[in-house]
Amino acid sequence: MRVLLIGFGGVLGATLRYWLSGVAQDLSPRSIFPVGTLTVNVLGCLAIGFIAELADARGVLSPDTRAFLIVGILGSFTTFSAFANETFSAMRDGAMGLAFVNVLLNVGVCLLAVWGGRALANSLWS
Repeated sequence: MRVLLIGFGGVLGATLRYWLSGVAQDLSPRSIFPVGTLTVNVLGCLAIGFIAELADARGVLSPDTRAFLIVGILGSFTTFSAFANETFSAMRDGAMGLAFVNVLLNVGVCLLAVWGGRALANSLWS
């Protein structure tokens, strides 16, 4: 049953990622920066921080719910493979500055977002 929950969550997460990434990128059509991927990664990291805090520290989520949300939905929503590919392409094309900013923002801001999600969950359920 858990495998089916993860699979269903994966369909939802991948679909949401495709839609939201496209919307974010469309909002900055002249930008060469992958705004869509950054948006999805930051929101996904915020969500995973929040959900992980509820599951780990509060025991609020069942193992099946955790698998559905974290492995299924967020696992397909926050794929860093797009990030890595876009960074590699920028480096390959000689755009080292763009590659550096992409890495800095995706890693730095997402780590802060996980912290923020956990802090938010902690403050709401303390």
